[in-house]
Amino acid sequence: MSTSPRQLILGAFIPSAGYMSAVWRHPDAATDLFRDFEHFRWVAQTLEAAHFHAVFFNDAVNVDPDKASLANSPMSVRWDPLVLLPALALSTSKIGLIGTASTTYNEPYNLARKLANIDHLSAGRVGWNLVTSLGGGENFNLDAHVLHAERYERAEEFYDVVTGLWDSWEDDAFVQDKAGGRFLDPQKMHVLNHHGKHFQVRGPLNAARPPQGYPVIAQAGSSEAGQALAARAGELIFTAQHTLQQGQTFYRQIKQGAVALGRNPEHLKVLPGVSPVVGRTLQEAQARYDRQQELLDPPTFLRSISRFAGLGVDLSELPFDAPVPLPSAPLETNGHKSRQKLIFDLIHRERPTVRELFNQLTAGGHRILIGTPQSIADDLQAWFEGGAADGFNVMFSGLRQGINDFAEQVVPELQRRGLFRDQYQGQTLRDNLGLPFITNRRAHSRQPDAQPSV
Repeated sequence: MSTSPRQLILGAFIPSAGYMSAVWRHPDAATDLFRDFEHFRWVAQTLEAAHFHAVFFNDAVNVDPDKASLANSPMSVRWDPLVLLPALALSTSKIGLIGTASTTYNEPYNLARKLANIDHLSAGRVGWNLVTSLGGGENFNLDAHVLHAERYERAEEFYDVVTGLWDSWEDDAFVQDKAGGRFLDPQKMHVLNHHGKHFQVRGPLNAARPPQGYPVIAQAGSSEAGQALAARAGELIFTAQHTLQQGQTFYRQIKQGAVALGRNPEHLKVLPGVSPVVGRTLQEAQARYDRQQELLDPPTFLRSISRFAGLGVDLSELPFDAPVPLPSAPLETNGHKSRQKLIFDLIHRERPTVRELFNQLTAGGHRILIGTPQSIADDLQAWFEGGAADGFNVMFSGLRQGINDFAEQVVPELQRRGLFRDQYQGQTLRDNLGLPFITNRRAHSRQPDAQPSV
């Protein structure tokens, strides 16, 4: 049984392309998920019945130019999360809905309005995964991708503008006095008048203030710049850590960073990613995992990893059971700095063979848990009670069996231990995460320039 009065948070990572990696080839895999909404409806309703806190959709705004990788991957086309979220808002009633939307290739006004509208549509169940894109400049009037440092500088200002726009109207601004003919109180409207390095936005937003004050802010960066943004703005922190000690260190650092900025550390929920493969026995779980691995094309995957991580060597040219050469230092990347560091650290810590590295990275660098409901619950409990996590971003491959197995076997085991709830506590995503409603910084009862405590 759990010795902690807390209960863990469970979010679900759902690939917006339908499947992760090569699982689309599995005999049990449905086809056409990249254009069939019914799959996503089923996923959200199944996880809502299991009392998951939220479903989370990733995104990208470009296509991998490597044709060898492209030929084998379902990632060339995907759903726009901000299209999925409104449809799912009308298909569910309790589960949170979190969509990725880039600060690099969007405009604050459009995004603030869409998220405010969807928060109303869902009765306060929306979250925004605030990210900087890993690529796509060629699709947005640029010759190349925006540099990493500039992306995060823009993201900081983007967040300021979006949250400022959400404070355009006080919560009781719309009096709707029919007898007096007065629709709103103009004294409770606030014009942003933002003039910064990246944006000039006058405002106000032509959408009512979101039911949650602000949609829940998720953030997934673990680079130095990403952690700084997470400590300042993030409420759900998605991260990839491989060892309990790494998880504890990250958890402690991100909470301390929030405290240094005057935030309540309980208002940041750290959710490491885990990719579970469940079986009634360990042998059954291992067989299911091995079957999924057999669907991958190792040379294509290894070339992609070598390029992504900047290893300086093409792993696909090495024997499968040869040791991975120890890289001296990461090549400078304008992409995913934190995931690159994770791969470098893993190679130096574990000295893996090519086969072992291949097996560890097929969930995007997140931990893979292969086992029974009991052993998987043991692992989650150890991280949760060991100060390495407030919960987990459970990464599902897209196969219905994997989702059902976790919902029907692992969740009841966590509930039996007192680690997970058996009902929703409230209506909004903030209610169910134990996060506060965000008050309007411009309201008359507050100092005009006060920052919200998120």
